[in-house]
Amino acid sequence: MAGLSGRLLKGSLLAVWALAGCAIQPKVPAPVAEMALIEGALRAEGIDPSKSALIILRLEDEHVWSSGGARIHERFTPASTSKIPHTLIAYETGAVTGPGERFTWDGQKRFLDSWNEDQDFATAFQRSTVWIYQIVVPRIGAEKLTAAFEAFDYGNAAIGGPELISRYWLEGPLAISAAEQAAFLSRLVRRTLPLSAETYAAAIPVMELARGDGWALYGKTGWKSIEGEMDIGWFVGWAEQTAGEAPGTYVFALNMDMPGGMAEAPRRRAAVERALRSIGALPAALGSP
Repeated sequence: MAGLSGRLLKGSLLAVWALAGCAIQPKVPAPVAEMALIEGALRAEGIDPSKSALIILRLEDEHVWSSGGARIHERFTPASTSKIPHTLIAYETGAVTGPGERFTWDGQKRFLDSWNEDQDFATAFQRSTVWIYQIVVPRIGAEKLTAAFEAFDYGNAAIGGPELISRYWLEGPLAISAAEQAAFLSRLVRRTLPLSAETYAAAIPVMELARGDGWALYGKTGWKSIEGEMDIGWFVGWAEQTAGEAPGTYVFALNMDMPGGMAEAPRRRAAVERALRSIGALPAALGSP
């Protein structure tokens, strides 16, 4: 696969200029009826619209549905949603050979039982296995990471000093807004990021969460948890629908306060799926998440 040392390190500034114009910056409020649909979906899943941000973009006509006001543009630590760009960068730089590369568990018990075993890189993405990404990210190196985040126009693209190389996406300084997440994902889905065809082919299938007749859902959750700060939950990704009342590709990004911590985690995906169903982006036959 082509390395970032060529196409990204030399061309990152040009890429940032080119992509900056694609950022999603809604300048007018969403229509009241559409906003009510989105806010209703959030409330139905126990999420306060005033303490969350949700943006949905239909790629075919760039129609935007949103809730959250100014918070749509407020940056938060991406937590495990950063596994999307990290996975792309890992493949593009050769830091990981492919989804099947295996990692040996060191025997240390960690947060989730599913982390405490040998697993391949595809499984690490699906399980959000932090310790594997803490091995992979330093392999990539600070220079290539910074070049890639800048070329991706990924939030503030800040990774901090060497002491933060295994934590910057969990504790900061890396930060991104819901609008920036949606803009980044739209370029991923359109395959306009500066990446090889091999990288897209290796990464995107691993991001699939669910599939049915005429639809598919891709994405990644995230949970920022730092002592003394409000927990922030994320769910970002896209839905593809080839049938139904409103066929198209819908990119989405949700962040929300989680004062109850991990107990509130199921609300992230449930609320987004409900919002997508409410606008016809997913079939109603899915039922309540």
